Amino acid sequence: MAEPTATDKRVLLLKPRGFCAGVVRAIDIVKIALETFGAPIYVRKEIVHNRFVVDELAAKGAIFVDDIDQVPSGMRVIYSAHGVSPAVREQSKERKLKVIDATCPLVTKVHVEAIKFAKQGYSLILIGHRDHDEIEGTLGEAPDVTQVVSSVEEVQTLQVPDPEHVAYLTQTTLSLDEARDIIQALKDKFPKIAGPHSQDICYATENRQTAVKNVAHQADLVLVVGSNNSSNSNRLVEVSQNLSTRSYLIENSRAIDSVWLDGVSTVAVTAGASAPEVLVEDVVAYLKDRGFGSVEEVEVMPENVRFGLPPEIVQAIQSAPGTTPATV
Repeated sequence: MAEPTATDKRVLLLKPRGFCAGVVRAIDIVKIALETFGAPIYVRKEIVHNRFVVDELAAKGAIFVDDIDQVPSGMRVIYSAHGVSPAVREQSKERKLKVIDATCPLVTKVHVEAIKFAKQGYSLILIGHRDHDEIEGTLGEAPDVTQVVSSVEEVQTLQVPDPEHVAYLTQTTLSLDEARDIIQALKDKFPKIAGPHSQDICYATENRQTAVKNVAHQADLVLVVGSNNSSNSNRLVEVSQNLSTRSYLIENSRAIDSVWLDGVSTVAVTAGASAPEVLVEDVVAYLKDRGFGSVEEVEVMPENVRFGLPPEIVQAIQSAPGTTPATV
């Protein structure tokens, strides 16, 4: 196959891409807390799953910890966008920490559903990835009645006390297709299974996957900007690969192997919901330097979601620093 000429080479820049409303809100919370209270501000886990964002906030004075026990008593701590379990909240109270909750409202929705189903006596099936921070938090709401499943195969071996009284919820950042297959398997096994009133997979995850589905067939290669531990970014790669279009997850332009571009005339570029636009611009500049002179933004659907700040931050903005401890 002849190598495409420079005039043939193009970049399709998918939209929507990158930061979702929950990520914007979480990052803003850390920045405002640092500006209002000053460093250090402790953050439990990565505020969002992106190394660039975490490093940038760490440079401003945020201290990221894996466990609440690593936060000195009485200090201020921010919960990440992925949410926490009741056990973590209780630990924070015991240590007299001043908590600012940056949990994405769409993750909070799933927590509320878990509590509701558990109180109604349901066995709860949580669809998601066991090692993900979000699953850890949601599972903690009703651990005695909740089981996590990650595949159709795992559904087959599920056992519950009462097959007539089962409900399911999902992680917010799953592949739509993967979740659909698992939900169908659950419905086949438990015909009376209950579910959330509206799907748990968040609008941003769905929109970014839909954009890839709409454009992948036009591209020889799909590059997804995002970190390895970002669930929604990994799902974008899978969506493209399932459509038989080569795709790679990259942290930034330095992660691109130039061999990937051999014989390629069209590259589609998108970004996971926790990846900043500056990294996308970096990738586009890399491609331009290698002859991909035409850059076309392809908007698949508009996205205008915004989330308000939590009361702890609103109070902090309105009050003198340190005078109003945030409630847990």
